[in-house]
Amino acid sequence: MEKFTFKKTEIEDVYIIETTKFPDERGYFMETYQKEEFSKAGLNYEFVQDNQSKSKKGVLRGLHFQKTQPQGKLVRVIKGTVFDVAVDLRKKSSTYGKWVGVTLSDENHKQFYIPKGFAHGFLVLSDEAEFTYKCTDFYKANDEGGVLWNDPEINIQWPLDNINEIILSEKDKKWKPLKETETNF
Repeated sequence: MEKFTFKKTEIEDVYIIETTKFPDERGYFMETYQKEEFSKAGLNYEFVQDNQSKSKKGVLRGLHFQKTQPQGKLVRVIKGTVFDVAVDLRKKSSTYGKWVGVTLSDENHKQFYIPKGFAHGFLVLSDEAEFTYKCTDFYKANDEGGVLWNDPEINIQWPLDNINEIILSEKDKKWKPLKETETNF
């Protein structure tokens, strides 16, 4: 039995990863990362930093990227539900400025791989969510960039039906649309 299913998305190099859960009367066990399995799928990355955040309903984090030391990210939710988004910032890509999104939850156990050269963000849909991510490079605060979460040209279809208020950090309120954002990818 395969431990992982790697599903390509409509944007090259972005994957939705499903894990095999092994349940029994005690609960369940699953592997969330296994280097050999990921390498066989073409995801040959070394992860150097793990992060975790907790947010309440309506929090939107993003759309973030690092300008000169970009990070690939393997993300998942360990509690709650989020809508997670990757936006292609690779100027030579046929999907430049396009986005792909997936609902991640503690029930579906899906993971999302966002490669270098993408902006990343997520919206919390449940009362609260705990979100984890493995990164291929170290976070550098002075290297951070971002794109406006509701840029009309990107036109992300955020699931806002049950969200009363979008809660943004001060920095996320100040990002510009993609056409006004300098990227080096």
